[in-house]
Amino acid sequence: MFGIDDPGIYIAYLLAIGCLVFSIFYGVSKWNEKDDDDVFNPKNPEK
Repeated sequence: MFGIDDPGIYIAYLLAIGCLVFSIFYGVSKWNEKDDDDVFNPKNPEK
């Protein structure tokens, strides 16, 4: 299939595509989420 005979190559490609899909999903789901711990607030500098 596709001229690749080694199943290890298929596994590597599948893992790479799986990581790509997961990273896209994670990035889109966390896109506009606000993290209050890392935001500097000049009115409350103790945070």
